[in-house]
Amino acid sequence: MLDNINILILAAGNSTRMKSSIPKMLHKLSGKFILQYVINIAKKINKKNIFIIYSNNLVKKTINDKNINWIRQIETLGTGNAIKESIKKIKNKKNKILILYGDVPLISIKTIKKLISNISNKTIKLITAKLDNPYGYGRIVRKENNVIKIVEQNNATIEELKIKEVNSGIFITDIKYLKKWIKQINLNNTKKEYLITDIIHIAYKEKFKIITVQPKNKIEIMGINNKLELYNLEKKQQKEKLKKMILSGVIIKDIKNCYIRGKIKYGKNLVIDSNVIIEGKVTLGDNITIGTGCIIKNSIIKNKCEIKPYSILEDVILYENCSIGPFTHLRPGTIINESNSIGNFVEIKDSVIKSKSKIKHLSYIGNSSIGSKVNIGAFFVTCNYDGINKSKTKIGNNVFIGSSTQIVAPIKIVDKTTIAAGTTIIENTQTPGLIYNKKIQKHKKYWKISKKTKNK
Repeated sequence: MLDNINILILAAGNSTRMKSSIPKMLHKLSGKFILQYVINIAKKINKKNIFIIYSNNLVKKTINDKNINWIRQIETLGTGNAIKESIKKIKNKKNKILILYGDVPLISIKTIKKLISNISNKTIKLITAKLDNPYGYGRIVRKENNVIKIVEQNNATIEELKIKEVNSGIFITDIKYLKKWIKQINLNNTKKEYLITDIIHIAYKEKFKIITVQPKNKIEIMGINNKLELYNLEKKQQKEKLKKMILSGVIIKDIKNCYIRGKIKYGKNLVIDSNVIIEGKVTLGDNITIGTGCIIKNSIIKNKCEIKPYSILEDVILYENCSIGPFTHLRPGTIINESNSIGNFVEIKDSVIKSKSKIKHLSYIGNSSIGSKVNIGAFFVTCNYDGINKSKTKIGNNVFIGSSTQIVAPIKIVDKTTIAAGTTIIENTQTPGLIYNKKIQKHKKYWKISKKTKNK
């Protein structure tokens, strides 16, 4: 942490090019708010002196971070005006100011540390990069290899438009000089805005040292102005993440159709098939296989588990040596202990399944505790909701449950109970044995459907 730095994040603007009622800063990149990426970087530099200038109240309300100093910009007249209005509100004595942009989310902490290191007085350091297609970016104009100004796309000459080195907008300098330079900025540009880039030429004329720093990866300086740019940046980000995973030993069968939207930790021998989505915080152990079409959110999956195709796991803990799916939905609050087999079209919510149990197909289990070595047949349902309250089902160890059984909670089933197919359980079982509902099967011999029956 560097205590002598104020960090100002520009997050105002009207977001008109996003064509959305949601502010640009609150659109999500790989499952996280665009602005949150920049806040996280700022906190690694100086948690105590982060200032965000915003225009839409929804941004402040949604981020809801009390450690941030929020500054409202009523009139959006460009970056120069935004910084000018913000500096008035920065009362502390920190002598440096770092300018970041809320819509440039992938700048790395490594690049920022390179920018802010060894900065002397009467110096501006800014991040630039050389792009094959610099369209839309301000160009870095040099004279005898020294930066003399930044010219915006709309104000550039034909020769200046040929320049490949572009401005990221991110820079650091002394706050006292920045206050002075901002007063000299005017509206003499095609956009009729106060542009902070104008300070570079002012500083050059005052014999300031202007130093440029380049990021390792050009993706770091890419900004987001519209949904196409958001889409393209997410695709690039995903590609970089997946490349790193593959180089670390993960088998990803279709890099174009695999999405990591959050933080993932993983062990050895991870195999991910096509069209898999991983969101939030996900931890995967060793020897995990994830089949095609699976969605895994905020879950922990331990060693030697197989997630078969088209299964959804949300806020789940899955212990060792389990088989899940295909077409299984494990909902929040589900804990599956070791060596369990959960099969086709099974939905489980807010329940604990102990070890070595089998729920192979076509069942719903909610608000339940199920013991070890339990076998559950098809079409089993825990009737846990009466329209007002959700009630618990507790099933002991070594219980066998036949197909088409319903349990009307709250119910307790003791160990070593057998429940016959088609039974509806409405009372607790006190001792082991066979539980069934008496049914009468009737047979009308030689019966045929009549026209009268058809019309009923």
